[in-house]
Amino acid sequence: MANEVKSLNDECGVFGIWGTPDATRLTYDGLHALQHRGQEGAGIVSNDHNQLHRYRGLGLLAQVFEDPQTLEILNGNSAIGHIRYATAGSHSINNIQPFLFENISNHFAISHNGNLTNADTLKRELSAKGVQFQSDSDSELFGDLIEVSEMDNFTDKIKDAANRMRGGFAYILMATDAMYAVSDPNGLRPLVMGKRADGSVVICSETCALDQVRAEFIRDIQPGELIKVDGDGIKIGHYTTDTELTVCSMEYIYFARPDSVIHGVSVHEARKRMGARVAREHPVKADVVLGVPNSSLSAAIGYANESGIPYDMGMIKNQYVARTFIEPTQKKRERGVSMKLSVVKSVIEGKDIVLVDDSIVRGTTSRYIVQLLRDAGAKSIHVRIASPDLKFPCFYGIDIQKPSELIGANYSVDGIRDQIGADSLGYLSVDGLIDSIGLKCDNQYHGLCTAYFDGKYPTPLYDYEAMYKREAKRLHLYEGMD
Repeated sequence: MANEVKSLNDECGVFGIWGTPDATRLTYDGLHALQHRGQEGAGIVSNDHNQLHRYRGLGLLAQVFEDPQTLEILNGNSAIGHIRYATAGSHSINNIQPFLFENISNHFAISHNGNLTNADTLKRELSAKGVQFQSDSDSELFGDLIEVSEMDNFTDKIKDAANRMRGGFAYILMATDAMYAVSDPNGLRPLVMGKRADGSVVICSETCALDQVRAEFIRDIQPGELIKVDGDGIKIGHYTTDTELTVCSMEYIYFARPDSVIHGVSVHEARKRMGARVAREHPVKADVVLGVPNSSLSAAIGYANESGIPYDMGMIKNQYVARTFIEPTQKKRERGVSMKLSVVKSVIEGKDIVLVDDSIVRGTTSRYIVQLLRDAGAKSIHVRIASPDLKFPCFYGIDIQKPSELIGANYSVDGIRDQIGADSLGYLSVDGLIDSIGLKCDNQYHGLCTAYFDGKYPTPLYDYEAMYKREAKRLHLYEGMD
């Protein structure tokens, strides 16, 4: 996966299906389409309407369910699944979802994508009530809050718990009598709904998973919504009406699969427009345009189309190399990158190169790639980034929460150019990003979270506020801080 090279990772992918005999197999297939969202672990919970059955493990989906019998033991006509990359919590089997909750009469399971910004506060409150945590992940807190809620019925317990959480979250819950979906008040993490020809209902992180299981797209799940699916059909409700769509712009830039559609916007087409816009904003004379595989290829095509410079496949990614982002030392990570990427020398040698990438995080991968192209005989290398300069951390489900980890927070654009060894460097502007995505929203200026680039967070940071202010002040990220 592309995120294994860059070391920028989204938390998870979620999938749920209600009302088909082949629920477990379809959940496996849907999770396979979402594997790019996490490679650390996977799990499935099935529902036979009397009992919930779970199987989970560490590793890629195909590794976890390598034995066909593991799927056969998951009986029922409904199921939810999860693939994980950790942003909160340790790398252990206890943190692999879905989580099961059996302390109240209505047993249920949850799958979560996102990050809670008030997790520490909630943990203290729950601990004071005697809650024994089954993991050290913030994802389980929703289930704990449901269990301690004093509301009378299960739906009201869900609403009560959801209103106590802050941050970015997309949850799917499976109870024995219904499946539920909950989106945070800003819709930061995507959720979509579809229906198959047999009438079964699917809820998942991206439309590419709907396509995988031959489900027709119905709608995006909107901020603050609580969806209930049971034998009577689909019920759309809200746990809050204090909402404002600010979907994570990194979904369009990097995380989502290019064949997905988020709130009516094709990810592939948006990336092509980003590439075209950065070509207009930072033109350069060159012989060939290259994209860093795989998440930057759409943007590279857009750059080439707009600039008139030919696009070519000058870089190849080996799909069969183990993950690199969890390696314990920088030397091992760089070795992993060297095993993943290689160049087509005939495309590179003696050429002035435009190298299009979707982002620069720490700069180490970019530095390596630039050197790789120079070693292959590139005459000059002009790096163009199809997103703005990544200066600010994310607290809503991306695994970088300190400005010190971001090269953009520590160096000017010229300084980054020198650090990565490029002849020139140009980033897409924030306005260019917003225009390129082109998300249409009622009564809103653009419906995107661009905090990673401009520091304008759509919510308070709660438990992260003090740490962020200390680091941001030290790095002079913005003026006028207390």
